[in-house]
Amino acid sequence: MSERAQQVTILLLLVASAVAFLMAPTAIAPSYSWVRHSISESAAQGLVGAWVARSGFLLFGSAVLWLAAALRPRWHRRGSVALGTFGAMMLGTAAYSHRPWLPGVPFDAAEDLLHSATASIMGVAFATGVVLVGAGRRNASRLDRTVDALALVASMAIPLGMSQWTAYTGLLQRSMFLIAYIWYGRETIRWRR
Repeated sequence: MSERAQQVTILLLLVASAVAFLMAPTAIAPSYSWVRHSISESAAQGLVGAWVARSGFLLFGSAVLWLAAALRPRWHRRGSVALGTFGAMMLGTAAYSHRPWLPGVPFDAAEDLLHSATASIMGVAFATGVVLVGAGRRNASRLDRTVDALALVASMAIPLGMSQWTAYTGLLQRSMFLIAYIWYGRETIRWRR
């Protein structure tokens, strides 16, 4: 597959993932709030329609794994490994689902724990990867540095905000995902530069 075809395919995977996450709240119980509940809760255990959000995780993880392999020469080994870990852990969040927010719905506590572990590793991998890729950039523009700094700050500050402002967990997490989509999309578009 040509570089251009790979680039377009990765961008389409990222867009399809974002669409799945946007559509997920419409596929599950009406008590779900995209402002209050996390994306993971829209893919929770025992929910009819959770496959929509799980598809978003699978598509996002696949896009990032592909991008990490393709951009290894530009991202260097450590940056590719860190961001590839993000992609792999994104797949893990699809495989191991969050407990449901609905009371009385049975769930597997071990699976919920594995979901939390993959999500936490994913966040650390993203922050690490952004730092490693940013540090390895040659002739980085002010925009490059700004986007990298925004991604890094968001990956650290937003999870802290989610723990403090639980009524806005979903909104905050979605803003963090949006920044990650922008960062990965920009890297995909800049592929051949």
